Amino acid sequence: MGYQLITEDILNAFKAIAGEANVLTAHDELEKYSRDETEDLVYYPEVVVKPQTAEQVAGLLKICNEKHIAVTPRGAGTGLSGGALPVNKGLLISMERFNKILQIDEDNLQATVEPGVITEVFMDAVAEKGLLYPVDPASKGSCFIGGNVSHGSGGPRVVKYGTIREYILNLQVVLPTGEIIWTGANTLKYSSGYNLTQLMIGSEGTLGIVTAIVVKLIPRPQHDVLMLASFASNEDACAAVSAIFRAGVVPSALEFMERRGVEWVIEHDGVNFDLKEGIQAFLLIEVDGSSMDLIFENCERINGVLESFNCQDVLFADTAAQKEELWVMRRTMAVSVKSNSVYKEEDTVVPRAALPQLINGIKEIGGRFGFESVCYGHAGDGNLHVNIIKAGMSDEDWNNKLKEGIKEIFELTVALGGTLSGEHGIGLLQKEYMPIKYSDVHFALWRGIKQVFDPNNILNPGKIFN
Repeated sequence: MGYQLITEDILNAFKAIAGEANVLTAHDELEKYSRDETEDLVYYPEVVVKPQTAEQVAGLLKICNEKHIAVTPRGAGTGLSGGALPVNKGLLISMERFNKILQIDEDNLQATVEPGVITEVFMDAVAEKGLLYPVDPASKGSCFIGGNVSHGSGGPRVVKYGTIREYILNLQVVLPTGEIIWTGANTLKYSSGYNLTQLMIGSEGTLGIVTAIVVKLIPRPQHDVLMLASFASNEDACAAVSAIFRAGVVPSALEFMERRGVEWVIEHDGVNFDLKEGIQAFLLIEVDGSSMDLIFENCERINGVLESFNCQDVLFADTAAQKEELWVMRRTMAVSVKSNSVYKEEDTVVPRAALPQLINGIKEIGGRFGFESVCYGHAGDGNLHVNIIKAGMSDEDWNNKLKEGIKEIFELTVALGGTLSGEHGIGLLQKEYMPIKYSDVHFALWRGIKQVFDPNNILNPGKIFN
């Protein structure tokens, strides 16, 4: 059964709930909501509504559930898998007005925040109180924390501090049928029935719409040191990653960057960096803590490991400005690659010791299919972002043969003990590759869960699986 179109009566009901000014129908107003950061995909909703309270979201969902209207929740639109695209038209609910930090509880080291708060704004607010929220994806200056929850987002500091799953204590969620629930408790321990909080994280808006988030915080480290290590090969850089951990050091960030990506950052963003001949790859390594003596001791250990993997040079960033310039180079890499070529971005993750095999395999597959690739990412987690570059590939091969090459990359990733996405989610684009990793039993369980939460299949239909 198809979805019902939005009639004038339904539109008026939306206006009564959220206010006429917060209901958009004009084509030029809808354009912003028809795309995200996923390649060049465009899907227009019929209507965009910008509610401001959980009760308003509940009212909208009750109508849509009764009338069988497709609903797409949307955060900041920075996603890379098409998760916020309204492929079935219908209603798009934008969470942009849910933009308040409701409470920072310094006694219990937690905060309550609405999903439309920009991640970096929240990080800065807690930093002013000497606290740390360590989940900082590359798009932290524009993405919403609600979108981070929906996609299970990560970032560089996951390697030491853990994923977003370890920092979300409780969620207020509006279910597709309009009920408003809290999924858990504002406590560090939770052992009371099924953990609905964890189920919601990474569900990409297919089970409910998050309207409030209780976040765990930790004390902010007093010091940090940033090192940039250069290597003559990708394999040496990747092989050094797991050896650092085996040496007993857990960096607060450990990022991999391929030379081509650095070249494009220099060209696109004008970063002042001396890129020497013969250098093919870099590791950006941050060590933090409360004692500079311990930090330097760990840096010495890391340096010893790097030397054993043919490290060519190690640059220590001495000032805050130098550190920021190196981080800008890493964080702007995706934008720089995108500005230079037609591309597709995949988000592979393997056990970190398998990184050399993964990057070797990616290059070999690219050679057979005729595409180039620029790789970078959170090497400390085994999470490699693979930017596939069209280069000299014909339009016909790009449109028809490339999918088989991507499939081979995912098959390799799974064979190495990994999975399809580390932090970008599955959304619309990656779902066709899910059978590489998951069995019919998995799909049956997921469909059963979806049916319980969303019996009429109105909420973000067509995402993760059909």
